[in-house]
Amino acid sequence: MYKILEKKIVNNDVEKIVVEAPHIARNCKAGQFIIIMVEEDGERVPLTIADYDREKKTITLIYQKVGYSTKLLGTKKVGDTIFALAGPLGKPVKHVENAKRILGIAGGVGAAPIYPQLKEYYKMGIKVDLILGARNEKYLLLEDEFSKFIDNMYITTDDGSKGRKGFVTQQLIELIESGNKYDEVIAIGPLIMMKFIVDITKKYNIKTSVSLNPIMIDGTGMCGGCRLTYDGKTKFACVDGPDFDGFLVDFDELLSRQNMYKDIEEKHKCRLDETL
Repeated sequence: MYKILEKKIVNNDVEKIVVEAPHIARNCKAGQFIIIMVEEDGERVPLTIADYDREKKTITLIYQKVGYSTKLLGTKKVGDTIFALAGPLGKPVKHVENAKRILGIAGGVGAAPIYPQLKEYYKMGIKVDLILGARNEKYLLLEDEFSKFIDNMYITTDDGSKGRKGFVTQQLIELIESGNKYDEVIAIGPLIMMKFIVDITKKYNIKTSVSLNPIMIDGTGMCGGCRLTYDGKTKFACVDGPDFDGFLVDFDELLSRQNMYKDIEEKHKCRLDETL
């Protein structure tokens, strides 16, 4: 059992919890994730480790309440326990050699997995800029936390409620065309956002890393649910990722599979609401 030590409601859909997890906190690195089972008979859900504290033996998880398990997790209070956490899983992020300046692009809850990666670059003495995007001001995540180490932060919202009105891609193009030079772009967010970012960075030959979180069950590559086509070969996000070279990812295939699962999930939403 893993005890919840802190809980913060970020908005109606997103919550942040700090969980006591000594083994994971001791061994995890930026870019890795865990598999969570809220209850003994619950499903296995992957969540990125948003932050960790080795001394306090804790990890921080940020999740959006979109399915049965995350909504069930949302009913937990400080002092309650989570049945199981498996991890750390996945490969730690690979750092670009001799990098001087990095640009992070986070869309929505993508702010959670990108946070530890950018923080680690900062600790290495590398200049870090960030484009932080969301549907509206309410859905902007970790703005205060990022501001403690980000050199230049550019905020975009779809409705213009804060920062620039529009999408992160518009801000990206403006930064590049105004002469900013980056050794790497790290993009984490919705698949469609990452696809369009890669389309742009390819034109300028800027190395781009993306973090993929497709359907995942066991976290060891056995189930094959998280498979993707990468450089023409089959890879698994849970063991080969979750971070990949964006230029080599078949986004069209991933988007097609994602939409298939969305249709199935939509048919079961009424049952989910009745259960919770």
